[in-house]
Amino acid sequence: MSFTTEERGNPNTQNYRVFLKNAEGKYISPFHDIPMYADEAQNVFHMVVEVPRWTNAKMEIATKDPLNPLKQDMKKGNLRYVANVFPHKGYIWNYGAIPQTWEDPGHKDRDTGCCGDNDPIDVCDIGIKVCSRGEVIKVKVLGVLAMIDEGETDWKVIAINLEDPEAKDFDDIDDVRRLKPGYLEATVDWFRRYKVPDGKPENQFAFNGEFKDKDFAIDTIKTTHGFWKVLISQQTNGGGLNCKNTCISGGDSPHCCSDEEAKAVVEASCPCGNEGPIPSTVDKWFYCQKN
Repeated sequence: MSFTTEERGNPNTQNYRVFLKNAEGKYISPFHDIPMYADEAQNVFHMVVEVPRWTNAKMEIATKDPLNPLKQDMKKGNLRYVANVFPHKGYIWNYGAIPQTWEDPGHKDRDTGCCGDNDPIDVCDIGIKVCSRGEVIKVKVLGVLAMIDEGETDWKVIAINLEDPEAKDFDDIDDVRRLKPGYLEATVDWFRRYKVPDGKPENQFAFNGEFKDKDFAIDTIKTTHGFWKVLISQQTNGGGLNCKNTCISGGDSPHCCSDEEAKAVVEASCPCGNEGPIPSTVDKWFYCQKN
């Protein structure tokens, strides 16, 4: 199963979008139409790369837009770039989401005591390859971190690209600790402080900031997949999420649309154009006192 991307609009502007297409060249939703599993028997999952490592533009699956293309998040009317909090530069992993998952904002997690953040579950790929925006990769899940972001549960799955030359050496979270010393600590530090330059408090974590193992992570992913199934079948209030899809049969999803309808969504977006400028402040390094 392979996927390609199609850019629309002007990069580094509000109209920029990245749409995804399947192997037949038909437009799909990366939220709903890409299977969660790449290989269920081996617990291999698909990951949609939203933000390549070392970059700052906070790209994300547009959960409220038709076909859910990738677009850059907005904050106070401006494009959002994640700050560089010393010693980190941009994102320190390929960052993205597992399709066909949903962290239900109406469900209070028994472990964190907080409801979900209304997004697909997040993934950090620790492989050596810097992926491309919108790339769909197959990942081996290793563990998970339970971040509490402004009172919401925001799971961060730790995984490695199955095609990574080191992937065979990683089977659980302890392997990351052993083979990439300092990486897990840096990950907690990154998530704890990345919003501080914006004037927000440090994020908190369940389990005292400890990573849970592979089995716990897979169970968590399966739970969010169950929430997504309820969402896509319209058995729960999606809170404005757009569930338009092309691959889920009408009996399971009242939001299923034709290939022609999907194509019309893309054609209604802005055509490709020149890149907009990136603010010089994106390269600034912030020095924050650790609490």
